[in-house]
Amino acid sequence: MPKISKRASIVVPTPKEDKTITAAAKADPDAQPLTPKQLKSMVPMRVLRGRPRSASTKQLVSVRYSPEVLAYFKSTGEGWQSRMDGVLRAYVTRHSRRA
Repeated sequence: MPKISKRASIVVPTPKEDKTITAAAKADPDAQPLTPKQLKSMVPMRVLRGRPRSASTKQLVSVRYSPEVLAYFKSTGEGWQSRMDGVLRAYVTRHSRRA
């Protein structure tokens, strides 16, 4: 049994077909070419993908907490990691003032 490719085959138009397609596209009033200003303002898609970069970067670490501490913060609902971070920041702020 022959394998069936899942990729679509690409059909490249001949130079004559390409000229015809280009002429038809230029004649379409709804498909006008972009102006140099519009082309200059374009941004590659990979720049726009994903989550915006945070001004304050965090570091990934592995820490072990007691089950009671984790159970408490998890019981506060979604975003418990951020609340835990807030509590630790407050602790650092209070204790760094004393020094």
